[in-house]
Amino acid sequence: MCYSEGTMLLDIWFTYLYQPVFNALIWIYSNWAGENLGWAVIILTVLLRSALLPFTVINERTARDNSLIGDDVGQIKKDLQNDPMLMKEEIRKALKKRKLRPWAKAVVLGIQGLVLVLLYQVFIQGITGERVIQTLYTFVDYPGKINTIFYGFDLGAPRDVLWSGFVAVFLMAEVYLGFKKEKKSLNRADLAYFILFPLAVFIALYILPMVKALFILTSIVFSVVAHQVLKPFLGIAKKIEELPKKESA
Repeated sequence: MCYSEGTMLLDIWFTYLYQPVFNALIWIYSNWAGENLGWAVIILTVLLRSALLPFTVINERTARDNSLIGDDVGQIKKDLQNDPMLMKEEIRKALKKRKLRPWAKAVVLGIQGLVLVLLYQVFIQGITGERVIQTLYTFVDYPGKINTIFYGFDLGAPRDVLWSGFVAVFLMAEVYLGFKKEKKSLNRADLAYFILFPLAVFIALYILPMVKALFILTSIVFSVVAHQVLKPFLGIAKKIEELPKKESA
């Protein structure tokens, strides 16, 4: 029974996850990326993040609401510092008023993590030979030998310092800008996070095939662009407008 269940799970993984992603990558490689596998991975990442855009919008709204809640709670604590019971009740009402959706970020990260695993499997198992032909759908042409070199870098090769370093630097910049935006004094935990999180990502990507770094870097850039594009439509300016009203109340 365990064997049959394991076989069934492997069949589901191959038929509904690995094979679609593999075929999409090869189709993009042959038709849109000019037979450049690096650009095929970039295009696939952008298409994936575009499909997840509704969840990205929800996540951006949640981030905005979290910021607004921080302002609300801070003002409540200031106004009701002499009445702890009423303070707790008002904080509870404020939290209930803002409908947070942390699951949206989990969905985006989860699907991206799944695709990372699938890409890892693609490059570990190889993208040449008879197995490729067997994996392709009938409507996806076999491109022959697939070029894995991306501007002089082998997508399947581990221990790439440059691309892993790019991702680490981007992450450090994001963490730094986040701290700067919060305008708070940093403690040891903040400094440790600023250094250790990008370092851990760098080490992981250094060990894995270079394609992982390209995928994550593309996703990070997409997130930055999406944030800037969505900002005017998500009421970010509303937070700034509300602050003077709260201070004058």
